[in-house]
Amino acid sequence: MNSVATRPLYVIGLMSGTSADGIDAALCAIQGAPGSLKVEMLAAQSTSYTRDFQRHIHEQGNHEKSRIDALTRLHFELGERFAQAVHDLLKQAGRSPQQVDLIGLHGQTVWHEVTAEGKVLGSLQIGEAAVVTERTGITTISNFRSRDIAAGGQGAPLTAYIDWLLLRHPTHWRAIQNIGGISNVTLLPPLNQPNILPIAFDTGPGNALLDESMRILTDGSAAFDQDGQMARRGRMDEGWLGDLMEHPYYRRRGPKSTGRELFGPQMAAALIAEGRSRQLSDPDILSTITALTAASIAEAYQATAPVMPAEVIIGGGGGRNPVLMSYLQSFLPGAEVKTHEAIGMDSDNKEALVFAVLAYESWFQRPAVLPSLTGAPHPSILGDITPGMNYLPLLKDTLCAAMP
Repeated sequence: MNSVATRPLYVIGLMSGTSADGIDAALCAIQGAPGSLKVEMLAAQSTSYTRDFQRHIHEQGNHEKSRIDALTRLHFELGERFAQAVHDLLKQAGRSPQQVDLIGLHGQTVWHEVTAEGKVLGSLQIGEAAVVTERTGITTISNFRSRDIAAGGQGAPLTAYIDWLLLRHPTHWRAIQNIGGISNVTLLPPLNQPNILPIAFDTGPGNALLDESMRILTDGSAAFDQDGQMARRGRMDEGWLGDLMEHPYYRRRGPKSTGRELFGPQMAAALIAEGRSRQLSDPDILSTITALTAASIAEAYQATAPVMPAEVIIGGGGGRNPVLMSYLQSFLPGAEVKTHEAIGMDSDNKEALVFAVLAYESWFQRPAVLPSLTGAPHPSILGDITPGMNYLPLLKDTLCAAMP
């Protein structure tokens, strides 16, 4: 079977993160195979959700508020929204659906259940792929996490394999740190150490905990701490931060994963109640929770990295919080903290690019995880394929050796 297309494939990646603030879509031209993979982002676009719709998504990920009928309807509504994001992106790019080969659909995570011992019991991403395919005509690959979980892995972080393929430095270790709703890291050995495998895991809280804290502190008038303005007015409580860093999740070794089920609204409410019992001001509370995100990242490197990274490359919305970035640099004084743009990648649209590449790899029947990244005993080919109108022509074009 041929494993490499003779032309680039045009693949759209679709991503809605744990924060559920909108859809990121990226059109990419991809060619080659691992070792000589070429990825070019041709166009990208983000579509924001209203605050009410974001709240609705979060309610369906809350076992006390979720309803099966509402969750089912949301599954299909998100499919419609993902499909519309495809059309909006193509309009911007001046292309038709017939000029796209694949869609890689991550969907919207509403539940990721992990036992206290670190075993993933299940993970649910919604956004019906059949709707996306029906509305666009494009073959769609979705549900990427389940196969790795079935094989005994964490099903996360899925960005790590693409970091491994595209972002290693020639001579020194890098940490590719995403600070989305949940924070995750890929610790990358340099290219000149080809026999050392990468390490990846969720480091702990990210924007989900900060945003939920901000909603409570402002009685719902603010959805997040814009530019870290409230945290900047406060002072970190070092003693309380030390106590918070005793949480069992930070002591667990990777691979490991987590979600809003742990670092979300319930924890935010508990932390605010504890901060007020310590007579801290609201800015002091938020400053300390912001520092917690940075400290948990730094602690993860110190506990896990074979070599402390010389560079920390930040992606996700947390990179736009200057207070969080200042704390992170202070906790990692020996590292250079920079954005993805500094190494030639778009921070805002990286995760959409990741799911375009994952779809491409799955189409060519190549595993898109390493056991060292998710803890699975073996690598797996990820995703479910929903054939579109282009399915058979694409098979003949790219996998001709397998055809009659």
